[in-house]
Amino acid sequence: MDQAADTTLRIDFPATTLRELAVDRMRQAIITGRFAGGERLVERVLCDQLGVSRSVVREAIRYLEAEGLVETLPRSGPVVTTLDWPRARQIYDIRRLLEADAAAACAKRADAKVQSDLRSALERLKQAFDNGSPDALLAATTHFYQAIFTAAGHDIAWEIVQRLNGRISRLRAITLASTDRSVSGHAHMQRICDAICAHDPAAAAAAVNAHLIDAAEIARLNLDQPE
Repeated sequence: MDQAADTTLRIDFPATTLRELAVDRMRQAIITGRFAGGERLVERVLCDQLGVSRSVVREAIRYLEAEGLVETLPRSGPVVTTLDWPRARQIYDIRRLLEADAAAACAKRADAKVQSDLRSALERLKQAFDNGSPDALLAATTHFYQAIFTAAGHDIAWEIVQRLNGRISRLRAITLASTDRSVSGHAHMQRICDAICAHDPAAAAAAVNAHLIDAAEIARLNLDQPE
């Protein structure tokens, strides 16, 4: 990709914090694969693309490095972190532990408000699936899980998930784009929601595990190929 010729990331309006906007644009470019794994992030080029100063770009790179989306190599400087299966497997293992536990706890606490919030989040997710917008789909999926963790009272666990969110979203972009799955992503979410609303902790945890086992296998098959 010719980074210098690509101006679609440019920020054309003022904002309170340009660093946050720059981080968001660059994060989305990595998640969607516009910036591929191993690709060098050249400050001068990014300044031209985003329309911001070098200091803003450097801050954004440092922030994305903390999220695990960027790494600095001795001779190359900052590059997009290569997403491989050994790293992805660890992320899925962590998600299974945290998300299954949160879903089970949520099922025990699922009063009328929690059920309403979850069904609203699920409807938003369905609309995103129907519209086919990757950004909306990733945002709706994150919102659905946040509703579960919040209702479960697992605030610290959600903070951990948030720290991994960039890498989780990158994997989601791979699995959501796949058509080779026996159960759709929305169907998995529906099963999780139904089990929680039925006050069935075991079924809720099992539904989360089934979803993540399915997603992990799709990711493994994709990551066996060059990114």
